[in-house]
Amino acid sequence: MAVSIQPLGCGTLSAPRSMFEQGGSDDQLTIPVPSWLIRHDRGTVLFDTGMPAALAAPGPLLDTVSLFFGVGLDESDLVGARLRAADVDPDDVDVVVMSHLHFDHTGGLDQLPSARLVVQADEWAAGMDDDVAAANSLQRDLFDHGHDRLEVVGEHDVFGDGLIVCMPTPGHTPGHQSLRIRLADREVVLCGDCAYFEATLDGGPLPGIGHDHAQQAASLAVLRELRSGGALVIPGHDPDVFAALPEVLV
Repeated sequence: MAVSIQPLGCGTLSAPRSMFEQGGSDDQLTIPVPSWLIRHDRGTVLFDTGMPAALAAPGPLLDTVSLFFGVGLDESDLVGARLRAADVDPDDVDVVVMSHLHFDHTGGLDQLPSARLVVQADEWAAGMDDDVAAANSLQRDLFDHGHDRLEVVGEHDVFGDGLIVCMPTPGHTPGHQSLRIRLADREVVLCGDCAYFEATLDGGPLPGIGHDHAQQAASLAVLRELRSGGALVIPGHDPDVFAALPEVLV
């Protein structure tokens, strides 16, 4: 079976580097907000969905997010528009694998009405618990849209053939997961926010804010082991890594 990965740029966020790395400078850093279009013979999969449409225009959500980030987003950056530009109807997305439930990953779910959501059970439980959700900045109205949902525990093989496999990498949030994809001649791991940057994978500092830094460090060790075994491990928000990616990975 043929599998391909197409990175979709869904806007940007800007903040002082110290927002993304403990002990970082006050220099402004602009990071990409990606979604990942994965084509498989048995269905179309997205890993994460970018930011909500409400951030593309003035309003209460933009006012709140702008307290922390500069938002670079217009209508053409929304995941639905990015999919159409890739000749995919948003209604034809079969599965959305959520790395976790932060706004810049769940924002396009309402544009994908027919998709089945695959999420770690611990992450969904965190999003449904008011106190845990507030502590982890999980905003329920941005992800709880009534999708058909599969809550998984641990690894989950999306199509049962070993080609697209969810792998738990908790710590950034209670139920964060990454996605391992087998291409024709290599393995690719989309690691979401377990590692913002290549430097994070290399042992650099974690963000100051996170659910459990010790747990995240253990998850990073798993990602490093996969990288040392030859996998291409792609960090979640590294501008240099994202800019260097080909249009499609096959």
